[in-house]
Amino acid sequence: MLSRYALSLLALDLALGLAAWWAAFWLRFNFEIPDEFERLALDASGWCVLGLAAGLVVRRVDRQVWTYIGLPEFRQLAGGVFLGAVFTAVAVLMLRIPEFPRSVLLLQPLLAFLLMGTARASWRTWAERGAHGQGGTPVVVVGSLDEAAGALRALRGSQRWRAVGIVSPLAAERGRSLQQVRVLGTVDDLPQVCEAADARTALVASPPGSDERRQALLLASEAHISLLTLPRPDEWLKAESTGPRKIELEDLLGRAPVALDVAGLAELFSGQVVAVTGAGGSIGSELCRQIARFGVGKLVCIDVSEYGIYQLEQELRRSHPQMQGIYYTANVREYERLHAILCQHRPAVVFHAAAYKHVPLMEECNEIEALRTNVLGTLHAARAASACGAKRFVLISTDKAVNPTNVMGASKRLAELMLQALAAREPRTQFVSVRFGNVLGSSGSVVPLFTQQIERGGPVTVTHPEIVRYFMTIPEAAQLVLQAGLMGRSGQIFVLDMGEPVKIVELARMLIRLSGKTEQEVPITFTGLRPGEKLYEELLADDETTEPTPHAKLRIAKTGGALPDVDAVVRWISDAGALPQGTPLREWLRAQVPEYGPR
Repeated sequence: MLSRYALSLLALDLALGLAAWWAAFWLRFNFEIPDEFERLALDASGWCVLGLAAGLVVRRVDRQVWTYIGLPEFRQLAGGVFLGAVFTAVAVLMLRIPEFPRSVLLLQPLLAFLLMGTARASWRTWAERGAHGQGGTPVVVVGSLDEAAGALRALRGSQRWRAVGIVSPLAAERGRSLQQVRVLGTVDDLPQVCEAADARTALVASPPGSDERRQALLLASEAHISLLTLPRPDEWLKAESTGPRKIELEDLLGRAPVALDVAGLAELFSGQVVAVTGAGGSIGSELCRQIARFGVGKLVCIDVSEYGIYQLEQELRRSHPQMQGIYYTANVREYERLHAILCQHRPAVVFHAAAYKHVPLMEECNEIEALRTNVLGTLHAARAASACGAKRFVLISTDKAVNPTNVMGASKRLAELMLQALAAREPRTQFVSVRFGNVLGSSGSVVPLFTQQIERGGPVTVTHPEIVRYFMTIPEAAQLVLQAGLMGRSGQIFVLDMGEPVKIVELARMLIRLSGKTEQEVPITFTGLRPGEKLYEELLADDETTEPTPHAKLRIAKTGGALPDVDAVVRWISDAGALPQGTPLREWLRAQVPEYGPR
């Protein structure tokens, strides 16, 4: 049933269609309808109204909301008017009305569409003026006309913001206008344009990672202009993301969205039991969020941190109340505990994200802890998964496992080798490793450290002016891990496309500017490389090659060399004692991982 509001708008449409009917006769007879044709028009007008009503209802034009009318609605209206004209013409021709002027059947729909379209456009114009008037905070849009178009549409639905100008990277666009908003200059002119327009905020419409975003950041921080951007596609799904938000570091680095095999992942997870170790960490918790989206039947979350698993439990119960989540505090170094948990729930897929990952901490005083957690913990989780019938086991590895120069990286490389050795023994489970670089905002990473240093007023400490790292966002990393887990065959090591490496000093400068400060206010100091740290991270070892996969951002590393004796590795680590000496431990580790070269 149509509401009273919809019925009134439909009645108005029919009235306009009837007016177009008489206007068509009026135009056909040069502005003076003969009496006999006036009678003819009156007799046939009922068929016009009925035909138009049928066309509008069939095309669901009666359900339009005029306040938000746009091109799709106008195309829908054109279809309804055309169908109405066809129905009217069929009725008139079947009735064989004598001397009926057939040109009216062509003129009427054109005039009807013109009148009805004008009514809608006028309604929206009036509604926008009434809702927004001259209110809202003035904002300057940064981007070309093509890029600014979407931003202006988003701002029109906001009562908080009002676009007062555009600065474009294309000088040729200066002076042109879009949706009655003029291009007032180039990106270089941003401070002057904002001052002239009395705007202290700029909305960056250029794509993530573009030069315009970085340039706008530099200019805005010096002129004390706040920078905003539009939410990413995944953020529009969140209730709190309803408009422009503050620009963030990942918006400046910029990466193309990950294309997922949604159907394949849904088939892998939907209704299944999935387990995640290290579920309370940055990567583990994001894996849980992504897996929950695919309708998992039961999600078993395991982490040694009580607070981490508690936070995850609260979040998932709030965001996915229909999902059955089981939350365990457990240490992956305790095989019996893992085996009991996994055999109770029998997951189809296990993601192993639990690890020690902080390079300096694992390099001195804690070497044995890196081996017990990263090597034995991986082996325990993999064996427990296989014993309990899991079809797939996915290890989260790191680029630091390639030609490692530190204990942490060497321990992760040894974990990869142990998993490959286990794959040869356990054909029932597909064992896959996934390597990627640094993740923006993950716990213990450089970004939170820099943020804290900036909040304290500096200095921001960078180890070396030339040090570079690969970066990706937490959601992107998790999504590619899921994709690799779907595609991988047992024993394979997947390498993620990390894009271009980023200089850490440039990262620090961007974070300082994002805080609204300059390098003069928050200085950067260089402290020297830490133990085990290298200037450049690699994703493939020197003796490795890769082969492509159907996914553009995933490649398979082809490795050679002998696999370790799993039982011998377990015995050595177990017998090493509570506080082994660092030198013999490193010598043993080099024997297991030949490419390991301590610094």
